[in-house]
Amino acid sequence: MASGSDRNPIIIGGLPSQVPDFDPEETQEWLDSLDAAVDERGRERARYLMLRLIERAREKRVAVPEMRSTDYVNTIATKDEPYFPGDEEVERKVLNATRWNAAVMVSRAQRPGIGVGGHIATFGSSASLYDVGFNHFFRGKDGGDGGDQVYFQGHASPGIYARAFLLDRLTEQHLDAFRQEKSKFPYGLSSYPHPRMMPDFWEFPTVSMGLGPISAIYQARMNRYLQARGIADTSNSHVYAFLGDGEMDEPESLGQLALAAREGLDNLTFVVNCNLQRLDGPVRGNGKIMQELESQFRGAGWNVIKLVWDRSWDPLLAQDRDGVLVNKLNTTPDGQFQTYATETGAYIREHFFGGDQRLRDMVANMTDDQILHLGRGGHDHRKIYAAYRAAKEHKGQPTVILAQTIKGWMLGPNFEGRNATHQMKKLTVDDLKRFRDRLHLPIPDRELESGLPPYYHPGRDSDEIQYMHDRRRELGGYVPTRVVRAKPLTLPGDKAYAAVRKGSGQQQVATTMAFVRLLKDLMRDKEIGKRFVPIAPDEYRTFGMDSLFPSAKIYNPLGQTYESVDRELLLSYKESPTGQMLHDGITEAGCTASLIAAGSSYATHGEPLIPVYVFYSMFGFQRTGDQFWQMGDQLARGFVLGATAGRTTLTGEGTQHADGHSHLLASTNPACVAYDPAYGYEIAHIVRDGLRRMYGENAEDVFYYLTVYNEPINQPAEPDDVDVEGILRGLHRIAVGASGSVPAQILASGVAVPWALEAQSILAEEWGVKADVWSATSWNELRRDAVEVEEHNLLHPEEEQRVPYVTRKLQGAEGPFVAVSDWMRSVPDQIARWVPGTYQSLGGDGFGFADTRGAARRFFHIDAQSIVLGVLTELAKEGKIDRSVLKQAIDRYQLLDVAAADPGAAGGDA
Repeated sequence: MASGSDRNPIIIGGLPSQVPDFDPEETQEWLDSLDAAVDERGRERARYLMLRLIERAREKRVAVPEMRSTDYVNTIATKDEPYFPGDEEVERKVLNATRWNAAVMVSRAQRPGIGVGGHIATFGSSASLYDVGFNHFFRGKDGGDGGDQVYFQGHASPGIYARAFLLDRLTEQHLDAFRQEKSKFPYGLSSYPHPRMMPDFWEFPTVSMGLGPISAIYQARMNRYLQARGIADTSNSHVYAFLGDGEMDEPESLGQLALAAREGLDNLTFVVNCNLQRLDGPVRGNGKIMQELESQFRGAGWNVIKLVWDRSWDPLLAQDRDGVLVNKLNTTPDGQFQTYATETGAYIREHFFGGDQRLRDMVANMTDDQILHLGRGGHDHRKIYAAYRAAKEHKGQPTVILAQTIKGWMLGPNFEGRNATHQMKKLTVDDLKRFRDRLHLPIPDRELESGLPPYYHPGRDSDEIQYMHDRRRELGGYVPTRVVRAKPLTLPGDKAYAAVRKGSGQQQVATTMAFVRLLKDLMRDKEIGKRFVPIAPDEYRTFGMDSLFPSAKIYNPLGQTYESVDRELLLSYKESPTGQMLHDGITEAGCTASLIAAGSSYATHGEPLIPVYVFYSMFGFQRTGDQFWQMGDQLARGFVLGATAGRTTLTGEGTQHADGHSHLLASTNPACVAYDPAYGYEIAHIVRDGLRRMYGENAEDVFYYLTVYNEPINQPAEPDDVDVEGILRGLHRIAVGASGSVPAQILASGVAVPWALEAQSILAEEWGVKADVWSATSWNELRRDAVEVEEHNLLHPEEEQRVPYVTRKLQGAEGPFVAVSDWMRSVPDQIARWVPGTYQSLGGDGFGFADTRGAARRFFHIDAQSIVLGVLTELAKEGKIDRSVLKQAIDRYQLLDVAAADPGAAGGDA
């Protein structure tokens, strides 16, 4: 049996309800002691004693139940806070300048004639959280490795730009080009973190809320994968994800917490900015979001650090011998704390401290102004440092820091804690003056009273700017920075593709299996084989990829600590700490996050990986389309396989599985190169070209989507005169009409190509029509080329007008043209306007259903006989045949009777 780690015990903790009590007398003594503590010292003292006993039990490695939530106070006691190594005064000056420039940048972006928006309240609340990270924790990439990976909260981007300005990474010209990416090119700054728009600055797109958290988890996991497989040394890399408390309502935010705990990802820290507000109002006005999140993270197995109050609360909490203050903190709802953030010290004295004499006594010697400035922990540099350091030093678990802040902090009474603060973008002159005074900045009134408010820079030689540079030099360079160090890969030659290109002979093979065969051969390549990362959501067997289990193995950091039930079989299930395959379970979102992390490894760590994500095609773009957009934004590369594709091919599964539109969805993604190949040799050329484009010289930031089917067919050998350019550009002729006098053209893709060939034969033998058959490997690429040609012609009327590839390809072919696929008609209709002749399409429009393949295809009128009718109909419209033959064809083939169709081939899970 394979050995594993004791980091992941089967029994985590709990009360031993079935364990006998071997010493009832001793047990009773302990219970009596607890009763005495309650009776003599009160419940609060007894509670404290119990908490200390639990703490000591954990120190002694005694299994005790986890506390799902703790008191509404800081996790790290004041006495346990480490020495703060920074110069807090200098850091305050740096942060004040950063705050000012962030707010002014957004305010200036509202100037007349621009008005492009922006957000300042989020950074107001999280500024200190970032500043401590920048000054003391976030590692850069100057050391040659990947440094740390930091997922910045999207709406905080103005603050990141403002800091880069102080460091001379950006100029005033850049700041004034905020959200004007094209009109102010090359100075334009993207609204949020978008690597596609700023590829040397941002690493991770995060503003589609919920995607940052799940991406960070799988990035931390990918770091461990790279280390385990000896591809990159990621041992010093730490992943930080800065998130909003409102964002945690997204299912992706919390959905994969267990994975991080299960794999012991102590290289991961979530920092949740708990400013208690969503975009419109409180996150949990009647509840306590920090307590709720603490329970969820603890229950998932994370280490939780709560950072609730700043140092001004320490003396009050030290006085709280009866626990009355802690109880008041525990029972005050978030909506009330938000109100306190907007009220006066006198109001807080009356409404928070005024209900109990003991509370009143605590603040009796404090002024209203002192009470007003009892602050939140997420604004205290020393306490933030203590939390970050504890998170970095914690082993065996990922950590979440729940930091309470005030939204719009420091921006003044019109912004702080207000429900509308997220949408507030412009500061009035009075707002600016109050803000300046609060930040102690030497900006005269006259510069605020006329024109646009100025940016502030203390000077390149100032102590605070030199301090910033020194800190970044010590931590290995500036963050965020995206660097591409990866070299082009040495790609396989003809031999790797030979088996698939020679066809299947007499054996029937589905295109899914043709691809798997090719993948196995590529994974054997000495140069790039180890870089392939197969990914699947619990469907490897469905796709015929279980053949990879014995050799590639499934990655699991714990190894395989059990005897597999199928260990005697040749294709037994094998897990290994150095496994190559990622088996992420039934989570398309998790798999896509793995895909993105692997696909961007060439930039993140300078080591290219070649992810191959295989899934039921219905559950790809439809299920996780937002992540595929994120993949394009992150400039990730790799192969995405929509297996068991088509509206009618996955026989028997029904509506939920019958994909007839994923190519339409893929067409909306500018980074996606989509193909619907019919044969193995087409797949070979497409994959080879994909490897060249993504991993060869002058690599492109695209990813490939191939749809493959589970219906076995005879795979033809590659013809000697194969049209490789046509395969790659989207259209090549595979069969010229051999007989008949009336010409026509049939364009088909994927699994529809065999139907088109059958229709070609019927048309020739029964109707005297000579039809050529074309394999349309990519409707999407044909359209993309045509749109680019039209754009060029629009803007260059003085030049010779270009002609789209599809038009040139079909120029000599005599129509009509009939297109057919196992997709909605909208898919082949993408090229309709550029086809040089009468054009009609057939497709699977409507909901799919469970039935035989033949019945489904007859229902949608895309089977061979329906193609025949389609061609005859178009010929009749052109007057080339008599319309009477149409009724003859309908009757002859019983096209109105679904049950009359040949049921077709069954089976073919892969």
